Amino acid sequence: MANQSKFSIRFWGTRGSIACAGPDTVRYGGNTSCVEIMCGAYRMVFDAGSGLPMLGRHIMRQVANGDEPGAEEVSPETASPTDTDIFLTHTHLDHIIGLPFFALFHIPGLPITMHAGHLKAQGEALHNVLSAMMKAPLFPVPPEVFAANVDFVDFEAGETLTPREGVTLRTAPLHHPNSATGYRIDYGGKSICYITDTEHYPDRLDEQVVSLVRGADIMVYDATYTDEEYPRFVGFGHSTWQEAIKVADAAEVDTLVLFHHDPSHNDEAMDVIAEEASAARPGTLVAREGMTLTP
Repeated sequence: MANQSKFSIRFWGTRGSIACAGPDTVRYGGNTSCVEIMCGAYRMVFDAGSGLPMLGRHIMRQVANGDEPGAEEVSPETASPTDTDIFLTHTHLDHIIGLPFFALFHIPGLPITMHAGHLKAQGEALHNVLSAMMKAPLFPVPPEVFAANVDFVDFEAGETLTPREGVTLRTAPLHHPNSATGYRIDYGGKSICYITDTEHYPDRLDEQVVSLVRGADIMVYDATYTDEEYPRFVGFGHSTWQEAIKVADAAEVDTLVLFHHDPSHNDEAMDVIAEEASAARPGTLVAREGMTLTP
């Protein structure tokens, strides 16, 4: 059985807006947002961008090799991954485009719960939104094609959730068009925060974000732009690496991880951002596909 004290975060998609995989984005990755957080044997997937199918294939390889938590509890013929939930920051296309291609959705009877905290207050429901995406003429089959037992749960950003014993999930609304949700995961005395698709305020820090991430061991933060680029994109719902540092300092965050990279930033541009951010706040990291961190 997997080590129940394990707490880690792994990046499967680090880009925002649109996937940009290619020779110029090899080092930092070109897939859109998808992050895997392991709390013991419990897997929490945050966002379902184009990186999600890669995670699905990885899980299925683990199952085939008997390395997936829970796989040893069933016969090799019926082995399947267990205990996986998906949490969405919001349902803009770059954050859900990978959903129809997630391998776990096609395992008969596998229980998976999807959560969203931005729709309920708008009178919307997650299942309805995904059904609208997976509908002709945009997509050939509806969510009902999933063989897994997929449950859709809508909550309100600001609630505190306890998806499993020992796992506390605090949430807060983010400043983004059509709304989004920020997450803080506390497990085993450590904390990881996932704050993406949020725009900073010009004259103050977002106190809801600062409160949510205060004292966190790891904070993943939307750093789509630089301060020099940002004036051209006011209102787009994203922030800068310089603002990320202000939030991290104000909240006394340990490790800051820059995320949701602009698709126009190639590896060379990301290298410059990484160097400047690390100089401004030593220990700051830039998210790369495949990178795994443990608080």
